[in-house]
Amino acid sequence: MFIPVSPSLGLPALAALVFGESAGLPLPGETALIVAGGLAADGHLSLPLVIVVAALAATTGDMLGYWIGRRGGRKVLLRDGRFSAHRKAAVDKADHYFERYGIVTVFFARFIPGVRVVGALAAGATEMRWRSFAIANMLGCFTWATCVATFAYAVGPDGTIVLIAFGLTAAAVGLVLTMRSARRTSAAEEAAYAAPTAGSATVGSPLDDLAADAARHEDAHLPHLDGVLPHLEPARTPGRECLSRG
Repeated sequence: MFIPVSPSLGLPALAALVFGESAGLPLPGETALIVAGGLAADGHLSLPLVIVVAALAATTGDMLGYWIGRRGGRKVLLRDGRFSAHRKAAVDKADHYFERYGIVTVFFARFIPGVRVVGALAAGATEMRWRSFAIANMLGCFTWATCVATFAYAVGPDGTIVLIAFGLTAAAVGLVLTMRSARRTSAAEEAAYAAPTAGSATVGSPLDDLAADAARHEDAHLPHLDGVLPHLEPARTPGRECLSRG
């Protein structure tokens, strides 16, 4: 059994949480939708209204996240500074990926925890076409809201509590794994960034290397005069010949 919640409170709370999560904030939007489905099964909310409110909030939140990523996210990722080469390479790969699989990615991103938060931001940062994003996003949001709310309604209040507990556990495990992966990636990037600096201190400056290469190149193309010089005699001038005869 859920605590009785009036539609005037439950539906705005559902819209706010789903909208914020879709716009890129780490909020429990899907958990709120599951709770709303359970409340609908318990007779406190209307299932059609839950589906419509969640779908519209997800659609508008994703649109806001898309434009945030398109206006500001790409500039942040492409700015110069530390690890700029890695960031630019990642953006380039994401551009090609969204160009080929953008519609499918946007549609199914609604069903994947974590990706649901950053999917619209990534689509905007990679400058995915607005029309393709809008169509795939709207279809994905209404499909997601319908499936999740209907499933929560079908399993009832008790089953909804189990779903929420399972979802929170999976989210915690995913967060821990993501943080560990981010730490390993950061350590590897720092090591790669420090390696050229340490090597340049011991090997020498690039100008010294260029001078050494130029000297080796010049020596390799000079003619070998060791066997030629002994056979050369100084040229005799007429004045010397006259003096020698006198």
